[in-house]
Amino acid sequence: MTWIAVPLAGLTVVSTFAGGTFALRLRRGLQTAIALSGGIVVAVALFDLLPEALEAVDDPHRVTALAAAGFVLFLFAHRFLVLHHRDEAEQAQAHAQVGALSAAALGVHSFTDGLGIGLAFGLNTETGILVLLAVISHDFADGINAVTFILRQGGSRRLALRWLVIVAVAPLFGALTGSMLEISEYTLGHVLAVYAGIFLYIGATDLLPEAHEHSSLRRLAVTVAAFVGVFLVATLLGG
Repeated sequence: MTWIAVPLAGLTVVSTFAGGTFALRLRRGLQTAIALSGGIVVAVALFDLLPEALEAVDDPHRVTALAAAGFVLFLFAHRFLVLHHRDEAEQAQAHAQVGALSAAALGVHSFTDGLGIGLAFGLNTETGILVLLAVISHDFADGINAVTFILRQGGSRRLALRWLVIVAVAPLFGALTGSMLEISEYTLGHVLAVYAGIFLYIGATDLLPEAHEHSSLRRLAVTVAAFVGVFLVATLLGG
């Protein structure tokens, strides 16, 4: 099934552009979309990636250690590569290269997302579909961030669109690379464990806190619905 990874990864391009359009033109409904995205990303890590990794590796301690390593790895990327810069607009203007650095780091992150899609389809269709779903979901937020990083630094809309295109197409190259790699199921289990930690970080420490910064029953319901939906999809596909 690896041959379908690249065309399906094209859906991430649509999602990223949709997020960028929201950031450029629309604001209403943004937090609700992020609440859905965060729920999907965390649920995929819990209900699919970790179980698949445990089955492939057959060593719970190693899998949880690798998931923790993925979490910490992305924590460092978050802090030192400025993937999600949250200063106020006035403070952000004082950082000369934050916008471009953040957008570039986001492009690398998007490439690894695509890589995960290609590798996951190499394991089985179920995992490939659920990883694709998670990436499509949080790439919406990546599109928002790619545009916001540049605009908050005083960059032009043209520059913001240029970076949006780079971030949007990066998963395609990642998926192509992942689909061409031939690794054992045992090794892939290790990779999925790391991705589980990364997805947990993205969802639990970035997307969900941003979406639920202010109390909202609608956003709470959307997040819970995302958990239930992914659980049902994982159960059905796994059955």
